[in-house]
Amino acid sequence: MDLLESVAHYARFFLETPRPVHPRDPERLGQLLGGELPENGNGEDKTLRRLIEAGESGLLPSGDSRSFGYVVGGALPVGIASDWLVSLWDQCAAVYETSPLASVAEQVCERWLVDLFGLPTKTIMGLTSGCTTANLACLSAAREHQLHKAGWDVNEQGMRQAPPVTVLTGQHTHVSGLRCLRLLGFGGQIGRVDAGADGRMDPRHLAELATKAPGGLIVCGQVGSTDCGSVDPLAEIADITHEHGGWLHLDAAYGMWAAASLTLRQHLGGLDLADSWSCDGHKWLNTPYDCGIALCAHPEPFVDAVRFNADYLQTTERTGRDPMDHRVEISQRARALTLWAILHHEGRDGIAHIVERNCLAARDLGHLLEQEPGIDLLAPVTLNQVLLRVGEEDRTRRLVDTLNSSGSCWVTPTTWNGHSAVRISVSNWQSGRETAEATAAAFLQAYRGHTGVGSEP
Repeated sequence: MDLLESVAHYARFFLETPRPVHPRDPERLGQLLGGELPENGNGEDKTLRRLIEAGESGLLPSGDSRSFGYVVGGALPVGIASDWLVSLWDQCAAVYETSPLASVAEQVCERWLVDLFGLPTKTIMGLTSGCTTANLACLSAAREHQLHKAGWDVNEQGMRQAPPVTVLTGQHTHVSGLRCLRLLGFGGQIGRVDAGADGRMDPRHLAELATKAPGGLIVCGQVGSTDCGSVDPLAEIADITHEHGGWLHLDAAYGMWAAASLTLRQHLGGLDLADSWSCDGHKWLNTPYDCGIALCAHPEPFVDAVRFNADYLQTTERTGRDPMDHRVEISQRARALTLWAILHHEGRDGIAHIVERNCLAARDLGHLLEQEPGIDLLAPVTLNQVLLRVGEEDRTRRLVDTLNSSGSCWVTPTTWNGHSAVRISVSNWQSGRETAEATAAAFLQAYRGHTGVGSEP
């Protein structure tokens, strides 16, 4: 018990102590963590003290309200506490028999999320490590469905002689989706649909490509792009996809949570018309890492695509849902318990408040920065992403390095329509208007230092 109490004591210290938003001394990590494997081991206290020392030297405080480099939420306190219980109970959430608790919690979360997002009532859910494996499960279902329509059983016949299936994605599709498509054997069958200046998929070009597509069709859209937060015209691309007998999958890694807000849901019109969706709890819901969510409006092809049976797993008559039938992995920690705890604690209004507060902070930040001569907002701030042009690549990288090394905030560079840019993602439950104002001040100070402009406006 002393061991657990010491960790709880450190947790309080960690959460209450201000720190710069960058690793303090990562060069020490090799010394602290390395060396030969101990022959006789070490005491528990010594091991944890060494691990904490390494953490204090080399972790990036991604849970800080000023950590904007990626869409990474900061774990809510109830999420941290419930995640400790998940580790304490150490459930293997594979089949109902190994954890009735995890199985029932997952079913409840499925019902709550389908309602929260406004999806068809028959939609089913699987929990994964993140959006990559959620994409993999959903796109496997899409492949299963499209090939089955052509009379092909991919599970029995494989892909070598399979009928053609064309995949169409937007110009700004996340790399994880492309990775999954290649893993599924679609590497040479991926077409790219043009996007407008705002990053949204062009429906006219989609219709043109869909008309020419031989065989089956899978379209991959986005609900919140990586760089600027744009949302594809969902209703239009759904109509085009289904007109051609295709399957529409939406990568909604963080943007899905905007559906919880009555004021932001307008940006997601047509969300319910897709066939499958992927999103992350560890982004805008602010669950601890990791929590991916796969959702599919067609239970049969989804389960057929990922289910596998083994005699040793059927220990008794099935009395409940087997979580492994809704994802790629067999073994998994009981992620559903932490997800349930946060949904139960926050409720619909709490989730909407986090999302709306972040979006307001992002709009404020974009407005404050675009007023500075030489800083251009490259896309409208639709949700929580701010995309800025501050000059050529060298200046952009120097500015990013200056900001990040100062510890005032953490941002990342990117490229947008051929231009070097800075991206800022506001997704932490603690980030609000005060965060935006402090970040704008730090950003402008660093920018003016690089351009030779005085520090006063």
